[in-house]
Amino acid sequence: MPKSDLILVALSDDQLQRLFERALVSASYKVALASERVTLDRILHESIPDLVIIGEDFDGADGMVLVEEILERFPTMPILFYAMQATPEQLKRALHIGVSDLLSAPLKIEDIMKAVENSIRRANRLGDWTRREVRRTTASLQQRVNELQKFDTILNNIEDGVIILDEQFKILLINPAARRAFGIWKDEEISNKPIAEVIPRPDLRALADSGGANPFPHNEITFEDGRVLSAQFVVIPQVGSAITLQDITYLKQVDRLKSEFIHMVSHDLRSPLTAILGYVDLVERVGPVTDQQRDFIERVQQSVQSITLLLNDLMELGRIEAGLDSQKEVVSLEDIIRFTLESTELQVKNKQQVVDLELPENIPPLRGNAIRLRQMLDNLMGNAIKYTPDGGHITLKVEVQNNQAILRLHDTGPGIPPADQPHIFEKFYRGSNVPRGIGGTGLGLAIVKSIVDNHGGRIWVDSVLGRGTTFTVVLPLALPELIGA
Repeated sequence: MPKSDLILVALSDDQLQRLFERALVSASYKVALASERVTLDRILHESIPDLVIIGEDFDGADGMVLVEEILERFPTMPILFYAMQATPEQLKRALHIGVSDLLSAPLKIEDIMKAVENSIRRANRLGDWTRREVRRTTASLQQRVNELQKFDTILNNIEDGVIILDEQFKILLINPAARRAFGIWKDEEISNKPIAEVIPRPDLRALADSGGANPFPHNEITFEDGRVLSAQFVVIPQVGSAITLQDITYLKQVDRLKSEFIHMVSHDLRSPLTAILGYVDLVERVGPVTDQQRDFIERVQQSVQSITLLLNDLMELGRIEAGLDSQKEVVSLEDIIRFTLESTELQVKNKQQVVDLELPENIPPLRGNAIRLRQMLDNLMGNAIKYTPDGGHITLKVEVQNNQAILRLHDTGPGIPPADQPHIFEKFYRGSNVPRGIGGTGLGLAIVKSIVDNHGGRIWVDSVLGRGTTFTVVLPLALPELIGA
């Protein structure tokens, strides 16, 4: 049964050509003969041979040059090169070009057949491997295409905005939600354009610039129509970065209504609380009371004081969130720190704690509200003292980097459970591992967060159970041109 392999014999010598033809036909190969360049080109155009045998001198042309031309068109084609006398230079050149094997006189039928069979076998193995790799790569590419299609569908349909940037802050991708948020038309071409050019908002640029200083930098973007977006910046290694945008307008409205309600209730409760304290104070003046009655009176007074403290914190938080203390001036961070340490010195002494202070020389001034900044530091320091056990250590360290003051307050308290850490700046939230007997309103850190936000800063917490807690506050320094204002 004839073999399906087609072998093209391109030799100008008729006698040599017939020798190859008889040998190949006797082995049941299909044979195509070419004695001229025109015939060779026609056969290669009409069919693709499984192997080509070409002589060193074919139709007046250099056979090696023809081999190079054929391999340029068919890189995997096995080619046998025939030379009357194979020299080391020819062998070296043939290997360099990619010839499968080299034949030379005197020729034997078995040598011809062995070279042909080995070359076709190697070509078939290479072809099988190539087809397997193509199938594997095609399947992998198809899987990637399917994943990209799913990713594209998700990005186009989610309500949150997504902007992908390269390392030079040029836009690589922006989904429809982000386009709608910033009024960018769907057909407007913005790829590879700087985000500052496409979306010229200082708050968005500031978010990107602060990406290296905070592990989870975020900012709120407020529009003139009342919309509020929560924007978060994330660094993507080997790509650049991403900005995600979430519409929190509704949450802001709910929070405003809640604040107004709390403010109203706080005012309405002050009068009856004052009356309760007044009448309790009058009880002992009316006549003698027993020890048990005196204990009851003290309990009432303590409860009223606790409620009063809560109301005061609510009022303070309301004032801060409403921006009623927005007036700012150039203040000294070092003076604020030393004032706080002096005012808490007695508490530290009573608990036999050690406070380590690390301040750089000549800390540049801040621009802010000195009373609120002092309140922020008092609350943080008060928490550190309260939760650090007797004899523990508290470290307050300040660094200055990139026009920012970085304040780190570390204590050796019990630490904050990982599940509690995302919520500690929320109103009325207290850690699940707070020891019994340690009081608090759950508003101290909410007040701290509001003060920091009001000053254009950032705050976050790092804590390990049993090893203590570190609060990091980043505040912008006063601009040089404002220091003399």
